[in-house]
Amino acid sequence: MDSHTIEATSLGDFLVLAANRHPERRALVFPGYDVSYRELLSRAEARARGLVALGAEPGDHVGILAHNRPEVVEQLFACALAGVVAVLLNARYRVDELRYVLGHAELTLLFTGAESEPTDFPALVDAALDGALGAAGNPRSLRPEAAPSLRAVVLFGTGERAGCLTEATVAGLGGAVAPGVIDGRRREVSLREPCLMMYTSGTTSRPKGCLLCHEALVRNALAMRDRLAITADDLQWNPLPLFHMASILPLLAIFGAGGAYLAEAHFEAGPALARLYAHQPTILYPAFPAIMADLLAHPAFDATRLQSVRLINNVAPPETLRANMRALPGALHISAYGMTEASGICCHGAAQEDDETRATTCGRPYPGVQLRVVEPESGTVLPAGQRGEMQVHGFSLFDGYYRDPARTAEALTEDGWFRTGDLCSLTDDGQVVYHGRLKDLLKIGGENVSPLELENWLGTHPAIHLAQVVGAPDHRLGEVAAAFVQLREDATLSAEELVDYCRGQIASFKIPRYVRFVTEWPMSATKIQKHVLAEQLREELAGR
Repeated sequence: MDSHTIEATSLGDFLVLAANRHPERRALVFPGYDVSYRELLSRAEARARGLVALGAEPGDHVGILAHNRPEVVEQLFACALAGVVAVLLNARYRVDELRYVLGHAELTLLFTGAESEPTDFPALVDAALDGALGAAGNPRSLRPEAAPSLRAVVLFGTGERAGCLTEATVAGLGGAVAPGVIDGRRREVSLREPCLMMYTSGTTSRPKGCLLCHEALVRNALAMRDRLAITADDLQWNPLPLFHMASILPLLAIFGAGGAYLAEAHFEAGPALARLYAHQPTILYPAFPAIMADLLAHPAFDATRLQSVRLINNVAPPETLRANMRALPGALHISAYGMTEASGICCHGAAQEDDETRATTCGRPYPGVQLRVVEPESGTVLPAGQRGEMQVHGFSLFDGYYRDPARTAEALTEDGWFRTGDLCSLTDDGQVVYHGRLKDLLKIGGENVSPLELENWLGTHPAIHLAQVVGAPDHRLGEVAAAFVQLREDATLSAEELVDYCRGQIASFKIPRYVRFVTEWPMSATKIQKHVLAEQLREELAGR
């Protein structure tokens, strides 16, 4: 029997423990922001008192809509300390998407940035709420028709906007709440209560609210810490958005060791390299091929100036990973496999594996996480080496899709395993090999994008009779959306006009890169054969 024991706390206690163990160690670094664990806990506690002052009750849903900024991390932990559920919203949402999520999530409070650049979030929220902010009489009692549970929108930063509460106002209200109230709140939390909800797109028409509990999130973060041998001496650079599990889980993993997290407010290869050279991190977590490719291709890239880096995580095709290994030969390069429904990551490569194994597999599952590959139709468990659908079981699984029992039931087998929809196999040694997706799902620069969601939006154009969306290969983003469109009789529409119709209504990365007009469809007996459309486009692009 090994000596490994289970570590589990609430997310609030997770930060308290880190502050107790490493009070003066650097915790979180942004441009112009550098705080210790003691300081981060103090800031989170102050924000938690603000939540209580605004009437947040245990179990309430509190939204956070912002680009990367330190307040997002502070507010995440504030929610955990106050016993409420943090709902991290995709900062790339536009009006239609945001309107749906604000109503579906049943938020009581929403925190967002006050600034108008790079995204004017207050204006975006106001548009999603049909002008409710501009018409608000009392900013502490909004209750808009589009999101009737929403009481207030609170601004990060120093600005003021119509219908919103300022950060200073909420801080003043929170100052009247005794610190003991927050201690009481965090001690009342059950480890199996949800602490985080993230919306993830699938093959369905709308994003799904994925509920993750304290135990799943904290245990999975500590499993990552152990697999990657993270210590208090590590500084992890992570440029990914904080509404993504690819940033939240690594952040918690580094906090679980007492190390530091070096974040980017906005990723640009040149400034990012300058920060890397200045800070000398030990771990790079770009995760997605586009980010790593931009770093390596930039004129300022110099491997000799990154000799502090001991480990790099990337999810990419084997040849890309091999190229990364050649570009930075002094570091250990690993890959990962996971999804939001399994608290972000199920498995990681390890130092004990050779380079080729780490380039061609995603490693073994974390302790306590079970994986199996099944024949998609029959559900028969397949032996090593055979391809089938990957299914996941264990402590890290989500607690279902919020307000959606039907899709929750569809996602789970009768014996409680999560159906990933991914085509995978297992090696004889238990490593995961990823072969693609069974689901009709696009992955654009690391973002899951539902083709049906895009098809439904395109179908709102009065000239469009039918639209089908497939993935098209893209060197930088992996794939991009391509729309095949059949127009209504006598209607006219250009590709440029269709793209203009999408701008400002759906996230920019979802807007079709390619538009093709058709008058008939490749059909099976009853369905349009999307794979034929995708292959036609691939052949066309390859012939250019």
